[in-house]
Amino acid sequence: MRKTGILLHISSLPSTYGIGTYGKEAYRFVDFLEQSEQSYWQLLPLGPTSYGDSPYQTFSAFANNPYFIDLDELVKEKLLRKNEIVASFDSSRFVDYKELYEERFIVLKKAFHRFNQQDKDYLLFIEQNKKWLNDFALFMAIKVDHDGASWISWSDDLRLRKPSALDHYSKILKNDIEFYKFLQFKSYEQWLKLKKYANDRNIMMIGDMPIYVSYDSSDVWANPEYFDLDSDRLPNHIAGVPPDNYSSDGQLWGNPLYNWSALKDQQYEWWIDRVKSSMVLFDMIRIDHFIGFQNFYSIPYGAKTAIHGEWKKGPGIQIFNAIKEQIGDVNIIAEDLGVVTPDVRKLLKETGFPGMKLLQFAFDSREESDYIPHLYTRNIIAYTGTHDNPTTLSWFNKLPESDLKYCLKYINHSGNQNKVDSLIKTTLACVADTTIIPIQDYLHLGDEGRMNIPSTTGNNWRWRLLKHEINNKLSFKIRDLTRLYGRGKSTNL
Repeated sequence: MRKTGILLHISSLPSTYGIGTYGKEAYRFVDFLEQSEQSYWQLLPLGPTSYGDSPYQTFSAFANNPYFIDLDELVKEKLLRKNEIVASFDSSRFVDYKELYEERFIVLKKAFHRFNQQDKDYLLFIEQNKKWLNDFALFMAIKVDHDGASWISWSDDLRLRKPSALDHYSKILKNDIEFYKFLQFKSYEQWLKLKKYANDRNIMMIGDMPIYVSYDSSDVWANPEYFDLDSDRLPNHIAGVPPDNYSSDGQLWGNPLYNWSALKDQQYEWWIDRVKSSMVLFDMIRIDHFIGFQNFYSIPYGAKTAIHGEWKKGPGIQIFNAIKEQIGDVNIIAEDLGVVTPDVRKLLKETGFPGMKLLQFAFDSREESDYIPHLYTRNIIAYTGTHDNPTTLSWFNKLPESDLKYCLKYINHSGNQNKVDSLIKTTLACVADTTIIPIQDYLHLGDEGRMNIPSTTGNNWRWRLLKHEINNKLSFKIRDLTRLYGRGKSTNL
């Protein structure tokens, strides 16, 4: 059965505490999805954000974002008192990450001080996640002790993880280390409770896994052998993409590249652990920048732009064979946007994973695009756009006249219809087994609804829903469109 879903990140949910959480508005959104007869809720990565607030640059590939912990739930558990919750910002359209950073951890520490560290579920969580949790908690405790400085600027004994230094800081920062373990326990606990609520209503959760990890992360600090670093632990090369429609200089992501040879020698154990962890959290995983497993763009460390990088070969099918051998079949979506060469197409076919198609990429009046809907196959995920694109309304407003005419004719748009709805209908009507629509498009939002502008910093990842925007009128509209195009919700996950 063909299915559909909605793209919305947790941070974009309404709440009274400055950012979306795993609280009542998340449950309300699940109810909204169920009423709208949707099958999927797609999210961005859930990791703890670092510089720039991007969910694609996090302090750990395994950890969860403590900002998403619902404070009202901690009040119910008597770990917090209502009058202890500090939030100097209001429930506005945009997240204020600076205020969150300065205020949220003060509140969460109050809850930690009341928490029973001998709780059986807590101790079990620590044991089950010790492969990543111990290093992450120590990393965060040391980072805070060093006023947030990147680990590469720490003293040599810490940067190089000398056992004597690790033992010393493990002792003097013991309480802080336990605090960061507590945050992960509560984050995981609340998320998995929300996921179960969704699954019980036949809503599947689609998570997002960035192919690369942040340089300033516990992953790189604790596992330097798996990354392309020199003897001082500085990157030899970094990730990005060459010049494209987003940027004439290309995109300089800054993430360290993998040492694929070392990972292969360990049978890709670190990657297998990462996939296992994600499969606990999600029903399906979208792997961002999938093409990087076949061909990855390597930029010399210190370069000011991505212009002078070069393409190199990734592990290809080997890594996915190893994952399948260890875990079995995994529900993965391959984000194959970008330079899709014949060998990338071959890898996608070998894995059997569905790729992605965006209708916003389809309408170039000069030539037929691979993204035009009549070329789609069933085994893809079709989108109007994603978090990296303008909203569909903004996209229409900026289309060249010839492309706009071509698009409107193709989607059979008439003057008395809304153009955004016409593109949504075309997306839902395509042959793809699955379609995902950003909530901003159902709301007909313009530039104010954009989540991210690639290659820019300072004003991204901040957009939020307002509580009144999720209502019965919108739900019934989405439900009727879902029924019209034969995408009724399956009762089997």
